[in-house]
Amino acid sequence: MAQYDVIVIGAGPGGYVAAIRCAQLGLKTACVEGRETLGGTCLNVGCIPSKALLHASHQLHEAEHNFAKMGLKGAAPKVDWKQMLAYKDDVIGQNTKGIEFLFKKNKVDWLKGWGAIPEAGKVKVGDEVHEAKNIIIATGSVPASVPGAEVEVDEKIVVTSTGALELGKIPKKMVVIGAGVIGLEMGSVYSRLGTEVEVIEFLDAITPGMDAEVQKTFQRMLSKQGLKFTMGAAVSKVETKGGKATVSYKLRKDDSEHSTDADVVLCATGRAPYTDGLGLEALGVKLTKRGQIETDGHWQTAVKGVYAIGDAIEGPMLAHKAEDEGMACAEVIAGKAGHVNYEVIPGVIYTHPEVATVGKTEQQLKEEGRAYKVGKFSFMGNGRAKAVFAGEGFVKLIVDKETDRVLGCHIIGPSAGDLIHEICVAMEFGASAEDVALTCHAHPTFSEAVREAALACGDGAIHA
Repeated sequence: MAQYDVIVIGAGPGGYVAAIRCAQLGLKTACVEGRETLGGTCLNVGCIPSKALLHASHQLHEAEHNFAKMGLKGAAPKVDWKQMLAYKDDVIGQNTKGIEFLFKKNKVDWLKGWGAIPEAGKVKVGDEVHEAKNIIIATGSVPASVPGAEVEVDEKIVVTSTGALELGKIPKKMVVIGAGVIGLEMGSVYSRLGTEVEVIEFLDAITPGMDAEVQKTFQRMLSKQGLKFTMGAAVSKVETKGGKATVSYKLRKDDSEHSTDADVVLCATGRAPYTDGLGLEALGVKLTKRGQIETDGHWQTAVKGVYAIGDAIEGPMLAHKAEDEGMACAEVIAGKAGHVNYEVIPGVIYTHPEVATVGKTEQQLKEEGRAYKVGKFSFMGNGRAKAVFAGEGFVKLIVDKETDRVLGCHIIGPSAGDLIHEICVAMEFGASAEDVALTCHAHPTFSEAVREAALACGDGAIHA
């Protein structure tokens, strides 16, 4: 029986980061993972492979639509789907092997198998039981089922994000159920590859919870790219027959019933925490109504010495949120002051254009009754964006009306996922819009649009 200071169950972004940080802090650490590779959902069937396909399909789009404008003449590339999937798999391999290297470098033991917690201080992996002073549950999430619908996933015709990353061929038509991040990213990939994509969404706006102006602009841009949207529609059933699928749905506005056929149906209605097989109920760990693990302000569960982080607990299901919690939880266990600022966790959609958001939306501030002002700048006024055919979209900065302190930012445009972090740092330091506006930004860069939005919170942007 091996004895450890910490055993982490799950090797996704939260788990492997927690394990490495624990080891760095001098704690004898092991990480339990039953997959053949480390990295969890994110590196194997989530963030990383989807970004590879988004990148590849965007290059195709550029070749088909923008190369000729720049004087790059020649036949448009042909898609070799098998080679594209091989490229995606190679990207996965490089990343997962990288985590293996980091485990060895930091002396983290990989306990191969699926973990259970028979009692506090013990983790069972296969037939072996290991002792641990502390246990961190980082088991992540799985694709959620379509609420109130008869849907049977086979990962061939009716797929989750996992199946969508390894289809046997590019479908002629795909129906995406759900207009959230996963549905729009994967829908965007296949649309660029020539698939007719129809997105069916229960709500009246895409990307629930995002800034309303971003939602409208984003949907308009994606529609222009060829994605079709059916909004306010409740899916009731998905039937498969003869290698095809039929999706039945009801429009909420008039209760009228409709159906549409597809070669592939992608179920992208969110994710659910995964805690099966851990033995939490018998252990005394409490769960919320949504099946998430309840924790205190230091990520500890109702059982002393048992912690939980990432998608398994409350909060946005984001890899970087899990990473932050992993580091903070490790520091708490090591006797330090671990901290996560949940007010400054960015969200990004990696379509083209990208969408990025952090902090409060206008709608939230109105509900709170807080006085605010908005500085907005269009990428059409940004020289770099125009040079690369990316002038659509804008930066929207929201600040406190009295103090000028930055409360939130919403960007739709080129490199939005990178630009948002300037505002994350500003918010972390309690900066004002004036602080951002007075900071010199290199020219020509996309980041100048952020500065212009900050200037727009004061006397006005220069290039608007």
